[in-house]
Amino acid sequence: MAAQLQQLETFVGEALQRGSTKADIAKVLEGAGWTTDQITSALDTYSDAPFPVPVPKPRPSLSAREAFLYLVMFSTLYYGAWNLGSLLFVFINRAFPDPSDAKYVSYWDDQRWSTAAIIIAFPVFLFVARYIGEEIKRHPLKRLSPVRRWLTYMTLFFSSATLLGDTTTLIYNLLGGDLTIRFVLKVVVVAAIAGTAFAYYLLDLRTEERE
Repeated sequence: MAAQLQQLETFVGEALQRGSTKADIAKVLEGAGWTTDQITSALDTYSDAPFPVPVPKPRPSLSAREAFLYLVMFSTLYYGAWNLGSLLFVFINRAFPDPSDAKYVSYWDDQRWSTAAIIIAFPVFLFVARYIGEEIKRHPLKRLSPVRRWLTYMTLFFSSATLLGDTTTLIYNLLGGDLTIRFVLKVVVVAAIAGTAFAYYLLDLRTEERE
């Protein structure tokens, strides 16, 4: 696949050098069976700047430092979100206690652990996210970082899977007539956390596409 894309980019460069327009090149490639994404990617390899030969655009690259920053940012997001949900679950369990719950006596320990995790995770996430945001403002091409896109889509996948499972659980209990305030509040907590993450990163991807 990589060799084919390299061949496609070489063809586009030679066609541009001989005076063909990008619209004509796209039409020819589409007729040859290339997909729209492949054609767009190959055409975007070259700038529209007036020059005797095609001018290549810089490509987003991946460095170990960049991968480290994104892994820290997304891992602290997951860790913080998980413990935020756990902490809210503790509050719900304490507000609507169930004496038959074997874990009832351990809620205080769960609350301390989740609180400590949130105190650590979210400040680190916000600090790294702000640092990365400033880097992107200075170098907009970094928004196209491969690791950023992979982790963003993975977050969207996890969020959508969580929302799907959350909704399925709600319907399952509704059909079984086993709905309680305690259960409904927990469903709302999961939906709110997963939905917020999904909406934020979906909006971020759309912003990237517009830019």
